[in-house]
Amino acid sequence: MHKNLIGGQWVDGRAERINLNPSDTNDQIGVYAQASAEDTLVAIDAAEAAQPIWASLSLQQRADALEFIGTEILSRQTELGTLLAREEGKILPEAVGEVVRAGQIFKFFAGEILRPQGEHLDSVRSGIEVDIVRQPVGVIGIIAPWNFPIAIPAWKIAPALAYGNAVVFKPADLVPGSAWALAEIISRAGLPDGTFNLLMGRGSVVGQSMVESPKVKAISFTGSADTGRRILTTAAPRLAKLQMEMGGSNPLVILNDADLDLAVDVAVQGAYFSTGQRCTASSRFIIEKGIYSRFTAAVQEKLQSLVVGHALDPQSTIGPVADKAQFELNLRDIKATRAEGARLAFGGEALTRETPGYFMSPALFVDAEPGMRIAQEEFFGPIACAIPAVDYEHALQLANDSSYGLSAGICTNSLKYATDFKRKVQSGMVMVNTPTAGVDYHVPFGGTKGSSYGSREQGRYAAEFYTTVKTAYTRY
Repeated sequence: MHKNLIGGQWVDGRAERINLNPSDTNDQIGVYAQASAEDTLVAIDAAEAAQPIWASLSLQQRADALEFIGTEILSRQTELGTLLAREEGKILPEAVGEVVRAGQIFKFFAGEILRPQGEHLDSVRSGIEVDIVRQPVGVIGIIAPWNFPIAIPAWKIAPALAYGNAVVFKPADLVPGSAWALAEIISRAGLPDGTFNLLMGRGSVVGQSMVESPKVKAISFTGSADTGRRILTTAAPRLAKLQMEMGGSNPLVILNDADLDLAVDVAVQGAYFSTGQRCTASSRFIIEKGIYSRFTAAVQEKLQSLVVGHALDPQSTIGPVADKAQFELNLRDIKATRAEGARLAFGGEALTRETPGYFMSPALFVDAEPGMRIAQEEFFGPIACAIPAVDYEHALQLANDSSYGLSAGICTNSLKYATDFKRKVQSGMVMVNTPTAGVDYHVPFGGTKGSSYGSREQGRYAAEFYTTVKTAYTRY
């Protein structure tokens, strides 16, 4: 059994979970320990004791530790990518790409350790100087989702450690394998015992204990909006620092002047790759009326060429849905959308393959109305809808008609409309002639409205969450 890492020791759980392959449910990946609330409190105490020790190490020692982690991840990218594909369902090239990104993130923050930020200023008062420095927050609770089981943990854990914090990490219960492999690498990087802790288990047990503990000074969460609101109501009253990414209903606007082939490629990649299981996936195609019929027909033609199959089959372009519960939810959402009146133009069916798994054909609804659930809520699967727009201004209005605001895109050859869209669309990230899903690790990630709460993730902007600013005055 794969154990939890608490205070530098591998510890048995009070229960266990069997990890199955969604491409082949006969394939058992492993058995993983389930932590209890008591285990969580022990890990938090260990992190609190270790944090000042870790923060007191030299910049070079901390940088070397993160460099070691990043280097090993990259050296094992095929092995770790295969594990990720087996447990989450991404096709192997996507899974290996995610592993590479995780390694790059650790290397980026290894470099950031050696570039500490601060300022030395003269005071407005004579004979006084001012120093402004960033210091670690303390113990960071990290709660990660299942759709990016190594990249999202990496972009939370790496900056937390880089800035001198200790970590208590709870991965998604669905995908413990990638998290355990990452934790095993971190356990050999020379961190003081307790600096990093892995607690696999239920969110209602492990996550709740982390959120309630006054020793956990900050919580970084990625997941559903409902869970995010519950975390907020529990942790905010005790003044915990919070950073939450909670999904999106992301628009992709297609204008009449768009390059049709490029627009179709952008739409299909953004909506359907990774089985649509990305918070930045395009779920709403908002199409100017002059290109509407040609675009929707071309998307259907492109979807016909995609191959849904086993994540490790080199012929597959789309893997399975991650688990049975999500698979059944997707099928219910498709049925409900048809009942609302949108026309299912392509896909949306359960598929049978050589191995038992959760396979479904990518679904495209056309002639959807902006008030329909599919146009307002996050459907976390290979499902998208097409909504007609009268003109650019109407398309922009429809794009902003959402309680979410994570990522938005536009396909156009007009500099005027592209510039206007970048300024006026209500989202944290904007893509012009490129998929809404697919971001870099060295720049900020995050949204507006109901998509995000707190400061941005990734790049140098991560320092806003993982550090606190201290201002010191000295008379000379």
